[in-house]
Amino acid sequence: MRAVVMTTVGGPLELREIVRPRPGDGQVLVQVHASAVNPLDTKIRAGKAAHARVRPPAVLGMDLAGQVVETGPGVNGFAPGDEVYGLTGGVGDLQGSLAQFAAVDARLLAPKPATLSMREAAALPLAVITAWEGLVDRARVRAGLKVLVHGGAGGVGSIAVQVAAARGAEVFATVSAARMPVVRGLGAVPIDYTTVPVERYVAEHTGGAGFDIVFDTVGGPVLDASFEAVRTYTGHVVSALGWGTHALAPLSFRGATYSGVFTLLPMLTGRGRAHHGEILREAAALVDDGKLRPLLDEARYGLATVADAHQAVESGTANGKVVVDIEP
Repeated sequence: MRAVVMTTVGGPLELREIVRPRPGDGQVLVQVHASAVNPLDTKIRAGKAAHARVRPPAVLGMDLAGQVVETGPGVNGFAPGDEVYGLTGGVGDLQGSLAQFAAVDARLLAPKPATLSMREAAALPLAVITAWEGLVDRARVRAGLKVLVHGGAGGVGSIAVQVAAARGAEVFATVSAARMPVVRGLGAVPIDYTTVPVERYVAEHTGGAGFDIVFDTVGGPVLDASFEAVRTYTGHVVSALGWGTHALAPLSFRGATYSGVFTLLPMLTGRGRAHHGEILREAAALVDDGKLRPLLDEARYGLATVADAHQAVESGTANGKVVVDIEP
C-alpha cells in the first residue's frame, strides 16, 4: 500500500510503498478515505512533542474516516463495509492514518455520522474527544451554566462551543474580531480577546461572578486568564494545554478547581480506549441531529501533497480543519 512515512525526525515526509497490515486480535482493518492534520502532527514530525514521540520510520496521522475491510479475532460490532471514524494512531507505536490502510484497535472506532462525508468525519475525532473529556467528563457541563471557551474558532474550540451549547449551557467564546461571526454562528457569544480584558468581559457577561466553566484550548497566558475568569467556589477550569508553569493563586483565592485533559492517554497506554469509541458514538448522534459540525478548510490535499497540508497548519493560513484525501 502507499503511505506517507517520516523517515527521520525533522526530515521530509516521503510517499512510499509499504506492507499492508493485517488486523490482529481486537483490531479492524480500515481502508482510509480521509485523514485530518492536527497541529500536534506537525510537532511530532518536527520532534517537538515528547509526550507523543514516534520512532522512525513511522506513518503519521491521528484522525481517520474510512471503511472496514476486515475484522480480526475477537471483534464484535463491526463488519466489512461499515463506514467508521476514529482517533486511532500516529503516536507511540501505533501506525497513523496517512496510508491507504490501517489496522486499528476496534475500541477506538465508531460508526461514521451518516450525515457527514468522509472528509468531514475525519476532521472530528481528536477535537470532539478533547472537548468531550473536558466539558462533559471533567466539568459536567449542563443547562443553567455559563461556559467560556478560549479559542472558540479553533479546531477544538469550535467543537467545544457546540458540545456545550448542545447540552444546554450558555456559551461565550474568546476569538479575534475577524472570526466573531463564525463563533456566533456556532451558538456562542463572541468576545474579542484583543480589545476586551478579562475583568471587563467577566463583569459584562457574569456580573463579576465569573464563569461556571472555563475551557482553555490555547494554553500559556490564556490559562492564567482562565484562573481569573472562573466563578468563586463552584467554578471549574479545564485545559487541553496546561503544560507550562503557572501561578495557582488566582484559582486558589477563588476556591475553584482545575482539570487537565490529555486526549492521547488511552492510545499511549492502552487504558480507557473503549471510552473514546463511546464519545464518538455520542458525537455522531449530535451530528446527525444537526447540533454539531466540523469547520473544514476548503483546500484539497492528497498523499502526494501532505507536506503542503502540514505547511498550511504550521503557517496558520488554513481556514478550518485541514484534511487529506487518501486515494484508493
